[in-house]
Order: sequence, then structure tokens, then C-alpha cells
Amino acid sequence: MESFSFSTTSSLQSRLFLNPLRPPRSISSSVRSPTIQIRRKRSRSFSPLALHRSDHDVVVVGAGIIGLTIARHLLLNSDLSVAVTDARVPCSGATGAGQGYIWMAHKTPDTDTWNLAVRSKDLWEGLAADVEREGYDPAEILGWKKTGSLLIGRSREEQAMLQERVKVLSEAGLRAKYLNSNVLHLEEPELEVGTEGGAALVPDDCQLDAYKTVSFIEKINNTYCLEGRYAEFFNDPAVCLLRSDKNGAVEAVQTSNHTLYARKAVVVATGAWTGSLLQNLVKPNSALQLPVRPRKGHLLVLENFRNIRLNHGLMEVGYIGHQTTTIQSDINFEASESDQELSISMTATQDVMGNLVLGSSRQFCGFSTEIDESIVECIWNRAGEFFPNLKSVSLDSSLNQQVRIGHRPYLPDGKPVIGPIPDMPNVFLAAGHEGSGLSLALATAEMVSDMILGNPTNVDPMPFSIHGRFSSNL
Repeated sequence: MESFSFSTTSSLQSRLFLNPLRPPRSISSSVRSPTIQIRRKRSRSFSPLALHRSDHDVVVVGAGIIGLTIARHLLLNSDLSVAVTDARVPCSGATGAGQGYIWMAHKTPDTDTWNLAVRSKDLWEGLAADVEREGYDPAEILGWKKTGSLLIGRSREEQAMLQERVKVLSEAGLRAKYLNSNVLHLEEPELEVGTEGGAALVPDDCQLDAYKTVSFIEKINNTYCLEGRYAEFFNDPAVCLLRSDKNGAVEAVQTSNHTLYARKAVVVATGAWTGSLLQNLVKPNSALQLPVRPRKGHLLVLENFRNIRLNHGLMEVGYIGHQTTTIQSDINFEASESDQELSISMTATQDVMGNLVLGSSRQFCGFSTEIDESIVECIWNRAGEFFPNLKSVSLDSSLNQQVRIGHRPYLPDGKPVIGPIPDMPNVFLAAGHEGSGLSLALATAEMVSDMILGNPTNVDPMPFSIHGRFSSNL
């Protein structure tokens, strides 16, 4: 469990909940409300003579949940100063477009990411517990809900898969239980899976709200501004890394408006943009390639939707294998036919505001941010197969709805890259978490921070090193 310790004279309460009813201006101006997530590249000319210089111990490129939690962990557990820079603002990318899972039900024991996921979930639960111990409601502060998760199947084959998954999860130390269709109906009365269906219940799984959580993390980070230990540079894209004339070591991040010197480390945590950004940042090293691809997703959010009520977070078992379906789209994504292959699986959660969040789609189509109405309709129809009450509701303008678009940072071997870049030992990568950025964030932040500080890591970092991962380089 994560605990808070401070080298300053400030108390825990003043750090975590400084003026909790009115967040700092940087939070209210930078963390956007849950709307369609769009990130566009901007080309800006700059003059090196006009750039403002600032000095820090660590510079983090990327203000998603990974970058912000790395900054937070360093601030809480060291005396280092940290700067965060981003081409946009927090929650502009995959962080703000996600469903908020802190789940283990769909993860597989004995894989490389399992221990990282276990550690991260422990840290999230510790953070929620600390919030509660301070007399605050984790639901209000983080959007925290410990609802448990249900992994759902509707056939005999899926029933057998779920029973085996319960066995494996239980052997790995998790509380897990198989529910037949009759028991499942008692748990979720509005869910329909047929007589051959069932579910794997993991009662300790949780969810949070990305916007609330990011606001909270930013609030913590900003309490260090007065000490000169924290600075934010948003809407200020990174342009290149500057190297020392003496030894060639990376010494600064040059952005459009600033030169951010890093005495100890630079961290690149820019999600789906990390691969292309690296090519710009380290142009002299053409051999360095990180094959991160944006995997576009749609989520449908129905605000204050009262036609159904959920007691758990739900996910069909096909989500694990990313079931593939083919649909027609009128939008030209400028991608090959194979890249247009689409996966849609039913996921459903209800957040602390009572909004119904339905998903989800996966699609390789570059950095397109266009809403594909045919995909939204597929998500709605798929949900209707599990919730008959939805079939009587028309998905039209009368519903107060939003569509979230995000780009999951996909790597071909299915696990993130966390650790230093070869030949640049003070430059660290933290990217490629695909759809698990929120759930893996705190353990990733801890691992990167421990690497920078020279501390032993709680989770073996070797499986996440870029060394030997991709045959095209390194």
C-alpha cells in the first residue's frame, strides 16, 4: 500500500487537500470536461534566441496519467524538482477517453504485466484509503467505486473459459467466483446472457474517473510550485533533445517556447505519439525506433441515463481476444484495408455521476479523431444484446450523449516500454500501455521514479526494457 511521506514541514492534509473546494487555477484551466477527445498536431516555428530557459532535476514530456503520476511520485518521494511539458493539456489524449478500469478480471497471471498490474492496483487502493483516512470521500475526489467486475459469457464455450479463468485468478491469490446465469441475474437483474451464459466475478475490482483523478494529482503537484520544485508547460510541444557539447549526454528538452534543462533525467511519456516524437527528439540516432501505433477507440457516454442501473462493471469475455467484426464506414481514414479491421466488444460501467459508459471499439486508422457513427451504432446495438431494455430506446439526439475518441498506444508484444533508452541512460521511456494506462499508472510511476533515484524496484523492470524487444532495432 502506498503511503505518503514528506521532507517538508507541510502536513499530509495540506498537501492533499489544500483548499479542496476550489482547485488551483492551473487545474480548472487545463483539465477539460469529458467531451470528445481530439489532439491535433501543430507546427510552430521558433527562434532559439527567444526561448525561455528554466532548470529542473527531471523533465517529463507528456501530461497524461503516466507523466503526471511520475511527476507526483518524484515530488512525494524525493527532493527533486520536476517540470511537465505537453503539446496539449491533461486529459486531451487516451487518459481522458478511457473507462476508468482498475481491473484484474481480464488480465492473465504469470504474464509480464501481471505483477505490474497487481502492484498498481495495490497503490490505487492505498491512495483511495489515504483519501478516506483524511476524512474525504474517494468517490468525490477520485470518482472511486469498488463495484467489482463481471467478465461475461453467453455460450457453453465461453462458460468453460470463464470457469477456467476463475480457477487461474484464484490460484494467483485473487478473490474470484463463477456465477451461473441464475445467480448472475440476481447480481445484475437487467443483464441477459441466456441459459448457457455466466460470468466471472472479481469483487475487489475498482474504477475511477480520469478527470477527477487527474485534477487531484495536479493539485498535489501544484502544491510544490511555491517551493520551486514543480512547473507545468502545457500547449508547448517538445521539439528536440539538446545534448552536451562535452560528452554528448542529453541535458535539456527544447519546446516551442522553452528550453527545459534536466540535471538528472528526461522522461518521455507521450502515449501513442511516443514513436513519432522520438524520431523528432533524437534525430541523430536513426536506429532508435519504437513501433507504437495509435489504436483508436470510441466510447459512448449517456449522461444521467436511468433506463438501466448497474451494480458492477461489465465486460464481455470477447474483449480479451478483441473479437473482430466488419462494418462499413463513409469516412476515409487513409489506412489500408487490414488496418481498418475493427474489434467491438461490450463493456459497460456507471460512473459516480450516474452516467452510463458503453464501449468499446478498437481500430488501427492512424490518428483520426473523427466520430464514425456506424461504430457508435455498433456499440449501442452490441450493448442491446446484453441489456434488452436498451432496445426500446432510440439512440438519437433526444439522449444527452457524448462520444469519446482516444488513441491507445499499442505495441506489438502487448506490454509497455518502461526504462532508459540505450546510449542515453538519463532518458527514460514510459509508453505503450495500450488500454491499461490508468490501471498501470501508479506502478509505472513508481518504477520510473525508482530507476531515476537508483532505488530497488518493487517489480522486475527487465521485461519492460526496450532492449531486444523489437527486431527492427536495438
